[in-house]
Amino acid sequence: MDIKEIRTLIDLMKKNGVAVFKMEREGFKITLKTAGAVGPTQYVTNQPVFSVSEPGALPAISTEASASTPPPAAASGGIEIKSPMVGTFYSAPSPDSPAFLTVGQQVTPDTVICIIEAMKVMNEVKAEVSGVVTEICAENGKPVQFGQTLFRLK
Repeated sequence: MDIKEIRTLIDLMKKNGVAVFKMEREGFKITLKTAGAVGPTQYVTNQPVFSVSEPGALPAISTEASASTPPPAAASGGIEIKSPMVGTFYSAPSPDSPAFLTVGQQVTPDTVICIIEAMKVMNEVKAEVSGVVTEICAENGKPVQFGQTLFRLK
């Protein structure tokens, strides 16, 4: 893989709102992360590569996973859990199921808190912190942006 192909991947990541991209191919391994990327990783294999006419800025490239940082504390002293990607927010695994979280519920770092659909892929989002839910900020079935506050905890 050459720099032109890597730049193409970066442009596709930006265009489609993908925060983290990992690829392994015949002894070659690459991880691309956009600034502030936290959350689940999407794996893509055997995807076509397109040429780029104008190179963009390169995000950080690493060959090993980095530890994710906890969400920042809100001005009110609580913790905000923000969307790790652009997509559609779902508060439950299916329309007939109860919501993953309710106000007052205790969460741990491994608690699945919602699903965000991005590019027809359902991505489970985990809390990555411990606390008690004080507010649900996103609306079920509505679009969310990268970095948008989804939940507040104390």
